[in-house]
Amino acid sequence: MTVMARTTEVSAKARRRRFSTPEKLRILREADACAGEKGAVTALLRREGLYSSHLTSWRAQMAAGQLGPSPKKRGPVPTPPDPRDKQIAELERRALQAEARADRAERLVELQKKVSELLGVPLLGPESERKR
Repeated sequence: MTVMARTTEVSAKARRRRFSTPEKLRILREADACAGEKGAVTALLRREGLYSSHLTSWRAQMAAGQLGPSPKKRGPVPTPPDPRDKQIAELERRALQAEARADRAERLVELQKKVSELLGVPLLGPESERKR
């Protein structure tokens, strides 16, 4: 007698299964269709990997109207974005760019001053440039 090794399909971390509304409705229709046959619902549950409590809670959701075409979504209602926020972000971005350009210009002027000192070339001030 030879024993074959079985591979398991169990993942390392268990994840909760989520059923979409069409899946739930399909399974409920199948369960209702095979309700008259002995053991058919049990076979359906085994095949789908479900418990009878799933059917019970889904039927309750259907009776309450929560399992319809568009169930109410959970969580906070998103507020529409304020157009002023986009404008504020754009202005802040422009201000940062202008500050960076001004800082770069100041550093270049300082560098020019140091180079002129090292080379002994006098820099012309704003007054001497106007007299030309």
